Amino acid sequence: MNTARSEGQETDDAIRRWAVARHLPEAHLARWLALAHQDRAVLMEVAETLNLRTGQLVGAFDLLEEIALRERIKIATIIAGAEIRRILDGAGSAPGRARDLLDTLRAQRFPRLHRLTERFALEIAALGLPGGVRVVLSKDLSSDEVRIEICARGGADMLRLIDVVSNAREALGRIADLTGTDDSDDSIDDEV
Repeated sequence: MNTARSEGQETDDAIRRWAVARHLPEAHLARWLALAHQDRAVLMEVAETLNLRTGQLVGAFDLLEEIALRERIKIATIIAGAEIRRILDGAGSAPGRARDLLDTLRAQRFPRLHRLTERFALEIAALGLPGGVRVVLSKDLSSDEVRIEICARGGADMLRLIDVVSNAREALGRIADLTGTDDSDDSIDDEV
């Protein structure tokens, strides 16, 4: 048996062991094993290095496949990128780095959504709202809903926070208007 074939078999065996231990659905295992050897191996490296949970692996795998298809590159090339390598080789807890990996992959897969989310974060931060007031947007900006949450300690604090929100009403209105923008350059409807 040649070396390349035995390395491929070792990788496949490791993938199968990981899949059994994590109860990975058979369909996902089959997709994983159908990848080119280098792609299978780097996905295994990611799973082991970050001690990914099953759902995290499935999410990362889906994003990686979509990015690879859109960019016409290999999964191994994506993983070799500086941002992903920084996460894999970095310090910190594995769960924190796994979260960073998924966030980075989402930003690569949905760049316009990522820019729009950052824009909202900057707009909201510029308001300088106190800790008792939160502006909450829908997850992944999936709707144009904006919520204002007030968490007060007593009546005087509640009145103060309501005044803060009232004073920021025009800026909050602009933020709410941004969530409903359909034809701006930041529209995310045309993500491929």
